[in-house]
Amino acid sequence: MRARAEDLNPPSHSTTVDYRGKVPVEHLDYDYIEKCKDVRYIEMILRTLRSGEEGIYPHLIKFCESHLEKLDPKSRALRKEMPVATAASLSKDEWSQIEDELKRWQEETKKTETTLKHQSVFDDLVKENMPPVRGSNCFVPLSQKTNIQKRKKPSKCALPPYNVHQVCWHFCVTCKVSPVIHPALSQQEKLFLANREKDKGNEAFRAKDYEEAVTYYSRSLSIITSVAAYNNRAQAEIKLEHWHNALKDCLSVIELEPGNLKALLHRAVVYNQMGNFHMATEDLRTVLREEPQNTAATRSATPVERGDMGNAHKKPHGRGDGGPHAESNSSHHEHRRNRGTSDKYKVPQDSKEKIANGSSKRGSTASVQGDQSGSGKATPVGGNAGETVNLDAPCGALPPPLSRLKNEGNLLFKNGQFADALEKYSQAIQGYTDSEDLCILYSNRAACYLKDGNSQDCIQDCTRALELQPFSLKPLLRRAMAYESLERYRKAYVDYKTVLQIDVSVQAAHDSVNRITRLLIEQDGAEWREKLPEIPLVPLSAQQHRREEPPSAEVLQARAEKAARDRWRNKSLPVRKAEVRFSALKQEGNDFVKKNQYQDALGKYTECLKLKPEECAIYTNRALCYLKLERFAEAKQDCDAALKLEPTNKKAFYRRAMANKGLKVNGQDPNVPFFPFLSFLCKCFTHVRLPPQVEDDENVTAVPNSKNSCKGEDISINLQPASAYEFGQSLNTARSSGNTVACAELLASTAPEMLPQFLSTQLDGHTISFIMQALHSHLLEKDPYLVYQHLNHLHTADRFSVVLMLLEKDERHHMTQLFEHLSAVQSTQFTKNDVQNLANKYI
Repeated sequence: MRARAEDLNPPSHSTTVDYRGKVPVEHLDYDYIEKCKDVRYIEMILRTLRSGEEGIYPHLIKFCESHLEKLDPKSRALRKEMPVATAASLSKDEWSQIEDELKRWQEETKKTETTLKHQSVFDDLVKENMPPVRGSNCFVPLSQKTNIQKRKKPSKCALPPYNVHQVCWHFCVTCKVSPVIHPALSQQEKLFLANREKDKGNEAFRAKDYEEAVTYYSRSLSIITSVAAYNNRAQAEIKLEHWHNALKDCLSVIELEPGNLKALLHRAVVYNQMGNFHMATEDLRTVLREEPQNTAATRSATPVERGDMGNAHKKPHGRGDGGPHAESNSSHHEHRRNRGTSDKYKVPQDSKEKIANGSSKRGSTASVQGDQSGSGKATPVGGNAGETVNLDAPCGALPPPLSRLKNEGNLLFKNGQFADALEKYSQAIQGYTDSEDLCILYSNRAACYLKDGNSQDCIQDCTRALELQPFSLKPLLRRAMAYESLERYRKAYVDYKTVLQIDVSVQAAHDSVNRITRLLIEQDGAEWREKLPEIPLVPLSAQQHRREEPPSAEVLQARAEKAARDRWRNKSLPVRKAEVRFSALKQEGNDFVKKNQYQDALGKYTECLKLKPEECAIYTNRALCYLKLERFAEAKQDCDAALKLEPTNKKAFYRRAMANKGLKVNGQDPNVPFFPFLSFLCKCFTHVRLPPQVEDDENVTAVPNSKNSCKGEDISINLQPASAYEFGQSLNTARSSGNTVACAELLASTAPEMLPQFLSTQLDGHTISFIMQALHSHLLEKDPYLVYQHLNHLHTADRFSVVLMLLEKDERHHMTQLFEHLSAVQSTQFTKNDVQNLANKYI
């Protein structure tokens, strides 16, 4: 009770309090706080209450704060965080006063700055004749220059030269500013600085920081102009899609080094992106003439040379086709550039008026380069020299002048000159009013608008074409592309679905439908179909792939071959079913044998023989089951049947021998010879000897080959094994009888490098110990170097380290003795250190 009372008494100045401990729950009480006079302890109680560790008590917190304020009004615990003042937290008058003060301070600062700028620097220094500050805008009067020159005296102590330009260069590199190199630097120094900046640009390029790379390449070029830096900067500009800057760098490279292949490739890429396919093709051809195997040029040449007009529905939707990723700014540049480069297809103003009135004569306009005789033929730009285009070829019902305009527009479109092609189509449209051909002209002009990135005008021309000829495929597809580029996905979806009703084989429409579907689901959610406009129903007459055509000879032949295959399958179906059932029954029988369920296995094998009575393996398997069930007569019958099918089947011989032995032991057939069968079986298996028998011993004696075998104490082993199995048989035979002599002869006839391979599947502790004994007892004195080679290869066998850990103490002792005796041998082929290093891998 005394301790409890002391806990409830508030601390006074005389009592000691642990301010680092935790405040007890009993002290979080009104009476205790009111009686407590220790300011520091009250602050601890207040912090505990504010932390919320023991609960939230707003009234108690206020009571504690008021009590603390009475004891110490300046206590830090009473301080509260206030948010930063903003315009919303201040009154209108206070905020306007702050604004006025800030404006007044700004005006005063500007006036002071202006006064300082206009004030002469030399007002207070006229008498001292001080020179002006370098880099300032102030000038010294001529009268003062002479005085300054007179005051110049040679200094008594010469200071070391201060390399200002080196410091400036360091500043420029640090601040990423293009440096100004002083001409006093040597050529070697400039080359070093330029290469250093170029290497930094290469690192930035590899890190895909192309803007940083352009900065470093520009620094390198400001020091020394080099072809490599220009080429690298052009490549970085291409990555940034700064086509004009990249083109300037390519032209600089070609000016420094005409025929530079890398610059030509970069320029071809730029021309291709800017729509100048003719120039791009020329650059690629130049590269291929120099390097026919250039993969980059070969890969880029095919799409650039295909200046295809217009079957837009045959090609996938992508960049340059007026899709959502088309570069509109490059199209406008291309529009201006083509106007200055395609004057060979310009039509005079008077010819335009004649065409509009329909009074122009055939072949009277549009003089084409290479057609000086007015024959109406032209060589397409970028094509072969022998290919010509007949510009006067008739186009439907169009008059000859308008046909020529349309042909010129098609040729210009193929050459990538979309702006000039657009002008030709516009002239033809103004001079014609027929619906069908006018629909084609509007569609072609829409293709030009789409290539130039003018999606709005493309939509208008496609709509006019569809008004003249509803459900026309190309206008629908181009309008869908234009809608998609403007992100009007619902209308684009409707047009693409209409295209698929007309021709289901348009792959570009399928891809676009899938792409727009995902966008509409993200945009409108699960109810996106309800927000779509109505999809028009295409009549059967306008659908292109609904009309059935008579099958060709190839189709008929393919159908006949398919029918023949079907008939063969129908005939072979029962056979295949029987094959499947046979395999299943055989597998079930094998599974029963593994589980020692021989009676069930007999039934499965019997059913297998009903399906395939000529299967030898089933007879031998069933014979095994009869043997396990001690039904030796049935086993002998199955073995006889198997030997009729395969006269040399070893399993059948062995199991018939086991059946004959069982019959003889049981007294069922005393005249059945057992050991002749077993002797024949041993002849079938290489190097197998029978144990000695009481009767018929002369029939089972094996005569070993004196050249390849070793005969010891009633054993015979193969001294020239050809495989790991044969080596293992020989080694096990020698080890089972403890014959180390035979093992030593086996090791002497085995190449040391083959020993790990032969022991890979049967390595254990007893085998290693037996080999060590054979090496120590018989081979060490005869050929110590062979022993060293065997030991040098033995430790590389699989699982050697694991087996080595499982050796017993005696076996390790034998191994140690072997290495001690081997190290004592004097040999020129190995040293004592070699043996010691080898022993570390064993012991």
